Amino acid sequence: MTHLKVGDQAPNFSGVTEKGETISLADFAGKKLILFFYPKDNTPGCTAAACNLRDNFSELQAKGFELLGVSPDSAKKHENFIKKFDFPFSLLADTEKETIKAFGLWGLKKFMGKEYEGVHRTTFLIDEAGKISEIFAKVKTKTHAEQIFDSLAA
Repeated sequence: MTHLKVGDQAPNFSGVTEKGETISLADFAGKKLILFFYPKDNTPGCTAAACNLRDNFSELQAKGFELLGVSPDSAKKHENFIKKFDFPFSLLADTEKETIKAFGLWGLKKFMGKEYEGVHRTTFLIDEAGKISEIFAKVKTKTHAEQIFDSLAA
């Protein structure tokens, strides 16, 4: 769904986390970032993906990555989601969908024969210079960290 490609500069973004702090791409300058977009807090697929990243967080950090999730949910919903599942990373509340749209991830989806507008679950690996080094358009929610590790090993 996204118009972005590996090698492109990641779109600049800015938003509020569950703590009410403003965070932007510039905050990750000189760091590697896993930026994962997901449709909604506390839904089965989104919970599975976020929990898998949580369970592999220390290994991802050991490989030099910061982690940030993005969905259209509010900061309060994110705060509750983080507390419920003990996530060690922040979630960006993109209620206006500015970051989601900048990454080209808002659009038509189909589920059980119905069409609707929503977030396309996608993860970007962004390097220290802010360039996209990998795009995962087909996220395997239960084994997403393994997808990332496999990509890094390739």
